[in-house]
Amino acid sequence: MGRLRYLDNADLGPDHQEIPRMKSNITRAVAHSPDLARLVAGRGMYFRHKSKLEPRLRELAILQVGWSTRSAYEWAHHVDVALSFGVSEADIHAIGQVARGEATHLDPLALAVLEAARSLTEDIALAQGVFDALAAALSADQLVDLLVAIGEYNGLVRVMAAIEIDLEPEYEAFLARFPLPDAA
Repeated sequence: MGRLRYLDNADLGPDHQEIPRMKSNITRAVAHSPDLARLVAGRGMYFRHKSKLEPRLRELAILQVGWSTRSAYEWAHHVDVALSFGVSEADIHAIGQVARGEATHLDPLALAVLEAARSLTEDIALAQGVFDALAAALSADQLVDLLVAIGEYNGLVRVMAAIEIDLEPEYEAFLARFPLPDAA
């Protein structure tokens, strides 16, 4: 059990019955601050449904955050999301291949996205060459959406770790199918 009780809609006042994603444990924990929960879930929905950034690139970036931080919750949830947006199993497996220094099928832009997410997650910095590669391939709004998504999910994995969010049982199969590396 996580460090905070997972709330349900019945636990919330009438003004907070419309929080998106109240079935996920992270939202149910953050719902202790219901206005914030609505904002956090809303930002996720923006990235998923309104951003002009290609969904494959968005999900590769988020998956890289989950991989780099060994966040089982983030990884499993976004493997599911990625597959639903048409990201291939080969793309998902390529994250580990890149981390091990192996060659992959990924194009230069996808590799730059992974490098940006890895660098911002592990080093909190972005090399000029990686920024330039992204800026050359993406519009300014897509680039901003990518960088903010990386930052957003880096923040969320840290909140999940602090609260010790439990992975819902229906997502455990994704960890078996796409295992995270052991902690370094």
